[in-house]
Amino acid sequence: MSAVGLTPQLIGQARQLAAGGETGLMNALQQLLDVAAPRLMEMLSERFGCPAFDLAALQSLEPDFGPVSYTDGAQRGVQYARDSAGMSHLLLSDPFDSAAEEWALRRIGAAWPPPDIALVHPDDFRAWMAQQELKLRAMDGVVADGASGHDEEVAAVITLASIGEDTSAVVRLVNSTIYDALKLKASDIHLECDAGCLHVMYRIDGVLVPITQVAGQDMAEQVISRVKVMAELDIAERRVPQDGRFKVRVNAADVDFRVSIMPNIFGEDAVLRLLDRQSLTQSAHRLRLDDLGLNDHAMAAIRKLAAKPHGMLLVTGPTGSGKTTTLYAAISEIHTGRDKIVTIEDPVEYRLPRVLQIPVNEKKGLTFARGLRSILRHDPDKIMVGEIRDDETAQIAVQAALTGHLVLTTIHANNVFDVLGRFLHMGVDAYSFAAALNGIVAQRLLRLTCPQCAVAITPDDAALAAAGLTRAGVVGWHFKAGAGCSHCRGVGYRGRHAVAEVLVLDDALREMIVGRAPISTLKERAAQGGLRTLQASALQWVARGDTTLEEFTRVAG
Repeated sequence: MSAVGLTPQLIGQARQLAAGGETGLMNALQQLLDVAAPRLMEMLSERFGCPAFDLAALQSLEPDFGPVSYTDGAQRGVQYARDSAGMSHLLLSDPFDSAAEEWALRRIGAAWPPPDIALVHPDDFRAWMAQQELKLRAMDGVVADGASGHDEEVAAVITLASIGEDTSAVVRLVNSTIYDALKLKASDIHLECDAGCLHVMYRIDGVLVPITQVAGQDMAEQVISRVKVMAELDIAERRVPQDGRFKVRVNAADVDFRVSIMPNIFGEDAVLRLLDRQSLTQSAHRLRLDDLGLNDHAMAAIRKLAAKPHGMLLVTGPTGSGKTTTLYAAISEIHTGRDKIVTIEDPVEYRLPRVLQIPVNEKKGLTFARGLRSILRHDPDKIMVGEIRDDETAQIAVQAALTGHLVLTTIHANNVFDVLGRFLHMGVDAYSFAAALNGIVAQRLLRLTCPQCAVAITPDDAALAAAGLTRAGVVGWHFKAGAGCSHCRGVGYRGRHAVAEVLVLDDALREMIVGRAPISTLKERAAQGGLRTLQASALQWVARGDTTLEEFTRVAG
């Protein structure tokens, strides 16, 4: 039979058969034509004028989940891929589904190389996608509550089957969502329930990126329930927030997930925070302040503060601004093996050799305050406290800094001067706090312009005004912006670097703190002492073209 057998009448019959839900359109065509799969693909190739790939040909292709994620590709039957020669192909498992093809081409857009269209039999497509998941092996198993085989409470291991037809749609969606997040190096997964659908977003380089949306209120509820099961939360409770955790094994290493469930008017939202222990540990072994992108002035000030024998070094900034990374970079530089270094964290994010690291376990009664009291009886020289959260922890940390220990810790505040008010409002004695404090680092992370697609631009007056700049003040600056390409997933930014302001305390500032001087007076004295503001540090990156005015305004403006 030749391609003339693919008549409109036959295709209509196949659509009716597929509408019954027992088979797909391609399989229905094959059944009505009574031909083998290779012959069907030959006929379709002749009809649509594009090549057909069998499973053997697919083995030479490498999928690119940047424009078309694994989740969307598996659901829509399309996938963007490249061959060994670097040519791009858009694989279609249903050439009659013009909506899926148009959707994929929109996602690819101008940021990725334009693809050639290639047809693939649905059975071969599913087999190839399953092979990719197994080959890359995002997950070997899930362990609830972050337990391992050596933990006191060992949770049951849930084996993750291949993301294929044999797995339920809900499990397949959750697993592939986690898989995509790991591949794209996302820091968080956001699952947001809306009226009749579920929105999936990833936080990449500190910014939320919409990934896909799944129709159906029932599906949204089942996805959230699946996440609850993985985190050992109460699936029947939908009216109050819940927090949990689970662990995914990736290539014999563990990736921790912290889960937050929050009720909303349409159901529940979930946020999953990813923590790749293996990646962080490998980075920590060679981590130095030079790697963070800080300017020479800030690095020299932080090194000087971290090298002091006693006192307190505070790092402040919003969630996800790299505070812990900065502290660990400082510890890595001062760790000679001659001092006893103890940390208490929630959770332990990096693992350093010959450092006693204690994870907070509030269920067992091990809080920051209780752990810090015990640490002081363990004869430490340097102590890192993951976060100052309450009055008791603040009091103990200050006392530890006054009794011959170097205390490195973080606290949430907007700038170095807000930290002073936070401690005083926690009931810490102003004189003790001023005597203990060596310095404060306020930090942010700036997205960098993608070097592959950066182009020179001229900002308009509105953008300059939003950043507090004038046209005359930016003469000689090299403004650049990313046009969007496959290397940056079309967003124009790739990677992040830290910017910081460092307040080093002197006797004059300590006297002002004890006397509760106005913030304006403190700022004036700090400027006289050489304080370089966070905004000034960030503008240096803009002037060199390493980031944009919009990113500066978003992060530090």
